[in-house]
Amino acid sequence: MCEVRRAARLAIALVCATTTHAFSGPPVTLTRSRSAVRMAMERTYIMIKPDGVQRGLVGEIIKRFEQRGYKLGALKLYQANEDLLRKHYGDLQEKPFFPGLLKYMTSGPVTCMVWEGENVVRMGRQMLGETNPQASAPGTIRGDFSIVVGRNICHGSDSVASAEKEIKLWFDDNEVLAWKDHSHAWVYE
Repeated sequence: MCEVRRAARLAIALVCATTTHAFSGPPVTLTRSRSAVRMAMERTYIMIKPDGVQRGLVGEIIKRFEQRGYKLGALKLYQANEDLLRKHYGDLQEKPFFPGLLKYMTSGPVTCMVWEGENVVRMGRQMLGETNPQASAPGTIRGDFSIVVGRNICHGSDSVASAEKEIKLWFDDNEVLAWKDHSHAWVYE
């Protein structure tokens, strides 16, 4: 049994030593921690909607992502136009609430952000809470700061593929920075 464990450890070490995940920036090599193989670093798109900006919640939302240990890759305050919003919400254009969504999303600036980290897409959505704030747990952003779906504070990418698409839609390549965070070793093994 001991030889089987040694062989499994060696196989994991070989896979980890030769596997990389590429995104805009330097490659990130996966490494083996004491307990498990680390997941690849990801990027996600998080947007604070006009209600969150108007209510002064930008700093609190940024604080939660930073305290979690995620790295900010891009940030801007932006007045979205209908063309951009139609591309972003393309899958919702046939819904009866879409005209109201456009009106709301163009009513004021949004805060656009790119966050990086291990499993950041899934964890970012957990931090935001359910789309319907009434179903969001206390401690989540929506659970703490919103009441109705039409004013649910923020948007978060639902997959790595969606995140990359949304990042390209909202940011030019030169607006997303690849930089070394001095606290990385204090967050990850």
